Amino acid sequence: MISVNPERFLSDLHTLRSIGSSGVGKGVLRRAFSETDVAAREWLVAQIAAAGLTPHVDPMGNVFGLADGPSLLLGSHSDTQPEGGWLDGALGVIAGLEIARAAKAQGGPAVSVVSFQDEEGRFGGLTGSMVWSGKLSLEDADRLTDAKGVTLGDARQVMAEIAGDFVDPARFTGFIEMHIEQGLTLDETGETIGVVTDIVGSRQLQVIYRGQQNHAGTTLMHQRRDAFQGLAAFTVALNDRLRNIVTPRTVWTIGQVELHPNAPSVVPGEARFSVQWRDADEDRLHRMETCIRDLVQEISQANGLEVDIVPIKALLPIPMEPALQVALQAAAEAEVPGKWRDMPSGALHDASNVAALMPAAMLFVPSIGGISHAFEEDTAEEHLVTGLRVLARAASAISPSA
Repeated sequence: MISVNPERFLSDLHTLRSIGSSGVGKGVLRRAFSETDVAAREWLVAQIAAAGLTPHVDPMGNVFGLADGPSLLLGSHSDTQPEGGWLDGALGVIAGLEIARAAKAQGGPAVSVVSFQDEEGRFGGLTGSMVWSGKLSLEDADRLTDAKGVTLGDARQVMAEIAGDFVDPARFTGFIEMHIEQGLTLDETGETIGVVTDIVGSRQLQVIYRGQQNHAGTTLMHQRRDAFQGLAAFTVALNDRLRNIVTPRTVWTIGQVELHPNAPSVVPGEARFSVQWRDADEDRLHRMETCIRDLVQEISQANGLEVDIVPIKALLPIPMEPALQVALQAAAEAEVPGKWRDMPSGALHDASNVAALMPAAMLFVPSIGGISHAFEEDTAEEHLVTGLRVLARAASAISPSA
């Protein structure tokens, strides 16, 4: 079995946290291609070289630490949300580094590591792994823009001097991504490890209700065609309508709302809002969409509103590779008997893109309070080390010989 060094692993995690530290708790600010993100990637390149692995940066800024010959690939991402936690993505990168470094020092098995770029969506989300997996061309990616209008093509020039060609995915036998859960399940149950069965699919619609903008003082209630009242009625009715379709792990969200003209003394003439839902079952996603569309139309008719429904995205559920799940399950049972579970991932991860290229799997450790994408994000260090040991045990069982 690969013999890892937990103290070195934790030290590296904290060193990476210091690059872009927010100064608030353990919070980190490392947006893709920012000064701190580039500094973190340059630091990672140095650690990879010191470990005797071959560092390689591709045109997207994805950083690889390559073992010789065919190898198992471990990793995640090291960029963060605008207000990010210290473990989201970074945990998988540093766990991969530690296992690849230990395996190299011990003469095998063959393990490589990767830190994908722009997982957190400065330019769209999972961008680095999308380009590497062939789901998005580099030319199309270069035209993506951030909130300030900067193109990805311009932003990635900060790493152009050290970038080479894309790494051939055929050199890897599989991919495992270790990650914090970013939810409450493991923390609430007191379990230590989650073996991911699927990365859920998601669908999103934009709904636009149009009524009649009018004076808030002189337009009597029965005379109004209030677009916001349509939104409110839809929100109230939605949970009940979905009740017989969903499971306890199905989620749906109205997370973005815009009113026009958005003034206190004006009856809103337009309400735009997003409806997003996620589940691991494709048929259930489809049935939810039918229900949501029917309810949108029903509410528009009842409130005298016009409506447009615009599809925004539809992502299929991605099952994780059964053989890799078995290896992770066996490793979890060996390290923490009875303290692990199979579970879906409700969040998207780079593994969903890598799964198009090779067998892929994921491993979760608990998130304290279920908090992520926030400076308060944290996990007990003993759980971080347990996750490292489980991943190392599984990697030992399935990695090619050096």
